This record gives sequence, structure tokens and C-alpha cells, in this order.
Amino acid sequence: MIGPIIYTLMWIIGGILVPDYNHLRDDVSSLFAIDAYRRWFFQSFMIISSALLLAFFIGLHWGVNNGEGSIVGPTLFIISSFFGLLVPSFFPLDAGGEMTTWRGKMHLILIVISGIMQIAAMVFMFVRLRMTDGWISFAIFSLITAIVSLILVVISGIFISSKYMGLIERFMVSSYQIYYFVISLMVFLRN
Repeated sequence: MIGPIIYTLMWIIGGILVPDYNHLRDDVSSLFAIDAYRRWFFQSFMIISSALLLAFFIGLHWGVNNGEGSIVGPTLFIISSFFGLLVPSFFPLDAGGEMTTWRGKMHLILIVISGIMQIAAMVFMFVRLRMTDGWISFAIFSLITAIVSLILVVISGIFISSKYMGLIERFMVSSYQIYYFVISLMVFLRN
């Protein structure tokens, strides 16, 4: 449950500490771009958040029906959170938050693949949990979050170069972060 909180604190603190950083305009990845102000500080937030999510997703299938049944959803989450570790560690955005080098382009590619995998994982969690006693509400929450996340991804793509891209991205990533927090809470309460 701490991973999503750390991620959210990263961009809130970024808005306070980074000169000229604007939550409406600037994306979250700009906080740890190559020439970003205190890059290492925000990069560490991202790495810690991703590492916590990776550890959680590795153990997720044990919290869902005592390890029985499909682990496709948790496996997709594991791969996606591994990408979440790779991005700040090896593929930050280029100077100025641009995507001009292969490293910057890999940043976008990994983020897009990761987002698609997360949405697919939510759908697989719905499929798996809709028949499991005590998890039907969360199954429905998974499906609704997947649909909302997909809509927000499309909207983010439309507004990628607008002056409100940062705000739209925050809505999009918040749907994922809320999902991670809720699934962590559910596993904690049912463990």
C-alpha cells in the first residue's frame, strides 16, 4: 500500500521543489529526466515505489484464493512493475523531458507496454475473481478500473502535446495508483 503513496508523494513534492514545474503542463517523468532538478531524488522515489509494487505482485497470487487458480493477472502486474523499475533506472526522458534518443524513446515504449499490461491484468483479475467468494466486489472494481484506465489512456494520447497534458496524466496514473492501493488493502485484509 506504500508504493502508490510514494509515487503520489513524488509528483506532489516535485511540484513544490522543482522550479517552473507545473502539474497542469508537465508530465511526471520529467521529474527524473536526464537534466531534471534533483533528478536522483525523484528517481529514487520512482524506483522505491516500483520495487514495492514488484514485491507485492510477486506475492499477489498467494493472497488471491490461497494461491489457487489463474495467476495471469498477477504475472502481468509483475512484468509491468519490472518495467516500472527499468524506466527510471535505465530509460529516463532526455534533457528537457524530450524523447529524442533511443533511451528517451524506450521510456515511452516501456510506459505504453506497461500501461497496456496493467489494464489487461485488471481484466484478468476480474475474470479470475468474479467467481471467488468474498472477492466479487473487487472483481467488479477491477473491471471498472480497467475501463476507466483505458479511457484515460486514450484521452492522454489525444492531449499529449497540450498545455494540460500533466493534469490529464495525473488522472490517468491516479486510476492505477488507487487500484494498487485497493488491491493491496484487500490482500492485507483477507490474508
